[in-house]
Amino acid sequence: MNHRRVNRRRGAVAVAAAAAVVAAATLLPHADASTDKPGTDTPGSPRTFTSRSAAHLAASLEPGVREKTAGWYLDGATGRMVVNVTAEDAARRVEATGAVPRLVRNSTAALRGATRTLSDRASVPGTAWSIDPKTNKVVVTADRTVTGAKLDALTKVTDHMGHLVRVKRSSGEFKRYEGSPPPAGHGRSGSRTRAQGDAPGAGALIGGRAIFGGGSRCSLGFNVTVQGAPAFLTAGHCGNASRTWTADQAGGTPVGTVADSQFPGSDFALVTYDDPNTGAASAVDLLNGTVQQISGAAEANVGMRVQRVGSTTGLKDGTVTGLGATVNYGNGDIVNGLIQTDVCAEPGDSGGSLFADDSAVGLTSGGSGDCTRGGETFFQPVTAALRATGATLGADGGAAAQR
Repeated sequence: MNHRRVNRRRGAVAVAAAAAVVAAATLLPHADASTDKPGTDTPGSPRTFTSRSAAHLAASLEPGVREKTAGWYLDGATGRMVVNVTAEDAARRVEATGAVPRLVRNSTAALRGATRTLSDRASVPGTAWSIDPKTNKVVVTADRTVTGAKLDALTKVTDHMGHLVRVKRSSGEFKRYEGSPPPAGHGRSGSRTRAQGDAPGAGALIGGRAIFGGGSRCSLGFNVTVQGAPAFLTAGHCGNASRTWTADQAGGTPVGTVADSQFPGSDFALVTYDDPNTGAASAVDLLNGTVQQISGAAEANVGMRVQRVGSTTGLKDGTVTGLGATVNYGNGDIVNGLIQTDVCAEPGDSGGSLFADDSAVGLTSGGSGDCTRGGETFFQPVTAALRATGATLGADGGAAAQR
């Protein structure tokens, strides 16, 4: 497979999907029945869902019902699946499935139209947007660099979008999370950075561990197999920074060579191991003496509880807050279709693993803030990277399946 770098400079495109629920919307029948226990649900009463079962239900709704829905999310407090609807006949059909229908003002089409307007007319460096499930609006976040003429250009557009958008400010600055090599084996925030001396060898690299190339430090995402050869996924902006990657800062332990790097637009890279006999496990190093086995890939959904691991800050957790997010890092570096979360990250964590239980979910791209103050972090969906590269999770010929 030939290495190529894609450096597209184009405006953000429409958000791929609308996740949605509104805190202020009107609850329809049984929406407050939060005391039902798993195993005691009856037809039409609210059920508890896992991320996987909720996604399956959403996909199985009849086309006529789906046309009148505007996304869904999981209520972390109750385990209920809440489905936005724009018509009461759809609400009745949703209620019959055991999900909670909620009547909302903005349709999926209207929200997607709002994102197209933002892409076409308000693509300002230092901004990001995604569909917010709790307000049934497109939430636009402007970082601390959006001032003066940039802020005027943004508000000129959003002021005319009324109830479709909400603008908020971030005290940080949107940036990619590749980092410089740390001094003497220590990362920021007191987290120890894993270099070659911490691992039994380059062939044993797994998700979350540090990789070095071109004066940058990133993190390995997930091991994969492509055309029968072992490889791994990391961030595309890391793949653009260097063609070759090593397991140590000094560059004495070569690991792999970039075969495909996609940034901007998307943010993933495929790196093939230099040793075709590498037996890299389908696992993530939790950097606390334990590992998490990865047996499949899953699409993110709003409300999903997730964990992230990176070579700077180690293991952190949080929740998916938006899907199909667009972030403008500046200098034409615009990435679309990202997963937005409230999980923190810092430089050096780029490319690191986002997962839910034993399912791979995302690759760390960038965000705002740090693990002291908190902030937003965006992730490239793993499922999109797998489809684009033809890779399968794991180094065992693809035993892991997408869920």
